[in-house]
Amino acid sequence: MGNTPEAPGGKPAVTALGFEPGQMVQELGWDNDADETLRDAIMEAIDADMIEDPIEAVDAVVLWWRDEDGDVADGLVDALRDLSQEGHIWLFTPKIGQESHVDPTDIAEATLAAGLVLANPATVSSQWQAQRIVRPKGGRR
Repeated sequence: MGNTPEAPGGKPAVTALGFEPGQMVQELGWDNDADETLRDAIMEAIDADMIEDPIEAVDAVVLWWRDEDGDVADGLVDALRDLSQEGHIWLFTPKIGQESHVDPTDIAEATLAAGLVLANPATVSSQWQAQRIVRPKGGRR
């Protein structure tokens, strides 16, 4: 858990993640070290619980990943399974200096190996960093 940055009014600063009410968001890799304040803020933003096993394509995937979780590329490929063609992945990894930190080079290489593209990062927590990962536009790999 950690201190989630706050926007004016005391709300967690998840607006940079772009979640909206009605979106279906799948959560993968949750464990007891996940930032519960951030999770609650995401669920408040989508006005629903995140789901683990969807029965239809999801708008976004929240993927919590730590160094000991294995190959990041495998995790990204697994995250694509239920993701809609227009959807994106938010990869949450421990920040530099935190236990289980994932090297940014590993994330970049894994994204490329999975046929995906790194988009924008976001500051979401004192202990977790977020990286938006998308499918390439126009079939570019």
